[in-house]
Amino acid sequence: MVISCASSPWPAPAVRPQGGPWHFAQRSGEAAAWHFELRRNVSLTPRQMLRAYALLCGVALAVAAGFWWQGVGLVLLFTGLELLAVGIALLLAARHAGDREIITLDPSRLHVEQRVGPGVERTDFRTAWVRVEPSAGDGSLVELSGEGLRVRIGRHLRPELRVTLAHELRQALHQVRGTPQPMQPPPAADDPSRQRG
Repeated sequence: MVISCASSPWPAPAVRPQGGPWHFAQRSGEAAAWHFELRRNVSLTPRQMLRAYALLCGVALAVAAGFWWQGVGLVLLFTGLELLAVGIALLLAARHAGDREIITLDPSRLHVEQRVGPGVERTDFRTAWVRVEPSAGDGSLVELSGEGLRVRIGRHLRPELRVTLAHELRQALHQVRGTPQPMQPPPAADDPSRQRG
């Protein structure tokens, strides 16, 4: 048997360009508009969760009915309570399956839409006044601020990818404002030039 160890269970992936040097940003229909959509990573859609729950209910109730047939009726009661608890947990998980953050940037406005559960929160900034900064430190949420408004984004990203998001937002802002800046990706977390020697 061979065992290998890694320094981190979630190493930072190399940023692969998707149609250019951008990882999160996509050009919108307009020439100078950008679109960022950050989604929660869900492995099962609500419909798939419902199917899995129905299958679980069928199997558990069949087993409980077998025990009830043998005269042990208390198993059916506990099976019902168990399925109720699992149903509530799956309902709460399905409620947040569509959580996302949508950032749209055009020459005059930056629109941020945050969907959490059934609620939607929208914030608009004038492009000329928007600042992009980390809210606490490296790897923390990205804070957009301007004209007395603040909003934190990047909840659905791993901390090491938030630096890339902030960099792309800054780059897109410079392009929309008409003040180009050379596109240089941020150094990766495992970049030897960042290590002190």
